[in-house]
Amino acid sequence: MLIGAHVSTAGGLVEAHRRGVERGCEAIQIWGQSPRQWRPGRWRPDDIAAFRDRMADGPIKSVVIHAIYLINCASTDRDIRRKSAGSLVHALRTGEAIGADGVVVHPGSAKGEPNDEALPRVAELLKHALDESDRCPLLLENTAGAGDTIGRSFEELAQLIKLCGRRKRVRVCLDSCHLLASGFDIRTADKLAAVVDRLLELVGDRRVSCLHLNDSQTALGSNRDRHAPPGDGELGPRGCAAFLSEPRFEDLPVVFEGPGVEGKAPAKADVDRMKQLRRNGLRARRRRARK
Repeated sequence: MLIGAHVSTAGGLVEAHRRGVERGCEAIQIWGQSPRQWRPGRWRPDDIAAFRDRMADGPIKSVVIHAIYLINCASTDRDIRRKSAGSLVHALRTGEAIGADGVVVHPGSAKGEPNDEALPRVAELLKHALDESDRCPLLLENTAGAGDTIGRSFEELAQLIKLCGRRKRVRVCLDSCHLLASGFDIRTADKLAAVVDRLLELVGDRRVSCLHLNDSQTALGSNRDRHAPPGDGELGPRGCAAFLSEPRFEDLPVVFEGPGVEGKAPAKADVDRMKQLRRNGLRARRRRARK
């Protein structure tokens, strides 16, 4: 498992890589553009080349891009759909340029419309973005289930994959906080295993490509997306350790998004804690195997 965190790109991609190394990351997540505005960022060719050189020779083995939250693939507003499509295409093309393992996107919100009626509209925009890019995978993130958000159930994620023609580039990013908030009890290794069984049954065993390890400030089934540092929330040390040691998650990038133990962006202390929780989970798994 490649353990890491979301890092800032202030100063450029090379600076983001440096921040990841400072924190002891094996994987990093970045924004492809400013998360607060539609205007796409433009990375300098020399910055991209230097970033790729560092990725090829350094300790960080995976980078993923998080698409901006302004995107709503389910919107019926023509202007929002146009901007969402442009931003998602830009993120995928940026991912191709920097060698990213995927672009994480929230499928969107139906805004009062039944989700099953909005799903084809989401898939239409996703297919457009895939057609306008070449190689970078598109990772659909499960949601916490607030309001009319799409993607809180594995059935909805599976339906989106089907509507996109089951293209290999359409994959899944699984967020632990969102799982708990949307009603999946993953607080022990056995309970998590049952949830993963169901996910893989519906979406396929090769679709999960990235993980977010965020603890939750709010309780099981709260439908509220409120992150806590690993081990400090409702998942607790045991739940986070189980998530970080689930055998079917091996080799995947897993990033903590924050806020961290310092109340700010993820720091080295958070990454170190994740690594310790993983060790704890692996030891617990070995003890169970010996019984």
